[in-house]
Amino acid sequence: MKGLIFDIRSFSVHDGPGIRTTVFLKGCPLRCSWCHNPESQRCLTETVRKVRKLGAETFETTENIGTPMETTAVLNRFVADKPFFEESGGGITISGGEPLMQPAFTLFLLKAAREMGIHSALDTSGYANSDVFRNVAYAADLVLYDLKLANIAEHERHTGQTNTLILNNLEMLAASGKHFFIRIPLIPDVTDTQGNLEGLYNIISSLGMVERIDLLPFHHLGKSKYERMGRQFAFEHTQAYDRAQSEKIKSFFRPLAQTISIGG
Repeated sequence: MKGLIFDIRSFSVHDGPGIRTTVFLKGCPLRCSWCHNPESQRCLTETVRKVRKLGAETFETTENIGTPMETTAVLNRFVADKPFFEESGGGITISGGEPLMQPAFTLFLLKAAREMGIHSALDTSGYANSDVFRNVAYAADLVLYDLKLANIAEHERHTGQTNTLILNNLEMLAASGKHFFIRIPLIPDVTDTQGNLEGLYNIISSLGMVERIDLLPFHHLGKSKYERMGRQFAFEHTQAYDRAQSEKIKSFFRPLAQTISIGG
């Protein structure tokens, strides 16, 4: 079985507990206006330009993003990194894009990790058919659940889709007893408005006390990717997120979770 992958990153420390190997799958049903991985959106191999310098000379080359990989090749990476998982209490994380866009491949990797005695996490927006979500997410040891906007119209405006499926699947996940963390991107004047934060607070509080909330402040690391792809980044002139504001939001959500972190 093959999956379309745009990156595999070892020694990740922001995609779940411990040291992890994160597999990034191509394809996403959302088009978040602040997306930091625009190369992840389309479920196909794309060619982008790269500019390289050699001394005083500048050369423009191309690079293909998105490689079809057999499951055996991915599992070999898991095996190679397993000693680091065991030492740190880490494991593997399947991310994207949206890994539920490639459900059979994602499910295979999650089940294989379990058979290998490796902790697994699924990083998802939750935007998927409920049967697909249940079948795949429940195979993971931990679900990292992105929660962006509370208002249905605002969610559609900034991501291209409503949040109905996302909220339904979150409610189902919470009722299942599975381990899950909620991740909230802090995007200036979009997700960090008082109205949206209060809306997210109400959604999370309806689930009962949650294990963990990760606040993910806006940064500019995706800007160069837009340039390489010949696309404009809607937030290219937005300042990096203010730490003091992150701390205020952390305090705001404090009553809802056992642990709250800034930056994952």
